[in-house]
Amino acid sequence: MSAALEPKPPRAVAAVAAIAVNTFREAIRDRILYLLLAFSLLLIAASRLLSFITVGDEEKIVKDLGLSAIAVFGVLTSVFVGVSLVFKEIEKKTLYTLLASPIRRWHFVAGKYLGFMTVLAINVSLMTAALFLVLLARGEAPWMLVPAVVLTLVQLALVTAFAVLFSSFTNPVLSALGTLSVYVVGHLSWSFDLLKKRLPLGAGRRLCDVAHSLLPSLDRLDVKMHAVHGLPLPDGYVLFGICYGVCYSVVVLVLACCVFERRGFA
Repeated sequence: MSAALEPKPPRAVAAVAAIAVNTFREAIRDRILYLLLAFSLLLIAASRLLSFITVGDEEKIVKDLGLSAIAVFGVLTSVFVGVSLVFKEIEKKTLYTLLASPIRRWHFVAGKYLGFMTVLAINVSLMTAALFLVLLARGEAPWMLVPAVVLTLVQLALVTAFAVLFSSFTNPVLSALGTLSVYVVGHLSWSFDLLKKRLPLGAGRRLCDVAHSLLPSLDRLDVKMHAVHGLPLPDGYVLFGICYGVCYSVVVLVLACCVFERRGFA
């Protein structure tokens, strides 16, 4: 079959894929990324030593430290690297060249997100492999941790979507603060119900309901306690968490695309 007759991917898919590949190549050259990855791998490897000097079940301590390291350093990667994805292109003036080509702005946002999520998924896989090796070396089965790792990656996908949203209209410092705020509030979403019960009837309670509905419930995607203590999850819980995180991320990315479409560049 000649080149002229070979089927070509849709222009949008090709544009997003090209930007994603370029973003992946840029992200893996970022020194902060390797620093965070190295530190997290070191912490996971040292978790066995830490378990000897800590009071409690060694197996549970290793699992808890490992899963916490994956979550914390994944979020730090999203914050310190993800929030500068768009800003770097503006600062280097490369964005103007891209926008002058037949590439839509939403292609740029989607490609940046997918490229960075590929890097983040690889990082999580490496950290998970390190944790599993530590557990296997101890003669312990690590497979009960898989749901916790999967939902942690879903959390990171959602946090990264917010990082892209904030970076589409503000500078990296404010984007980092906004992303960290979403992560913290998302893990404290259960507190809105407690606050609602303490407030009198009226606007305060309605505001709590609105905030609880709009803000992401990241605490529902945190099942480290179940994984560490071997507690069973309800049927379909992981699948529901994946669907919730993916759908929420898509909504945030659509909002980021809309904001970026309206942004003016001098």
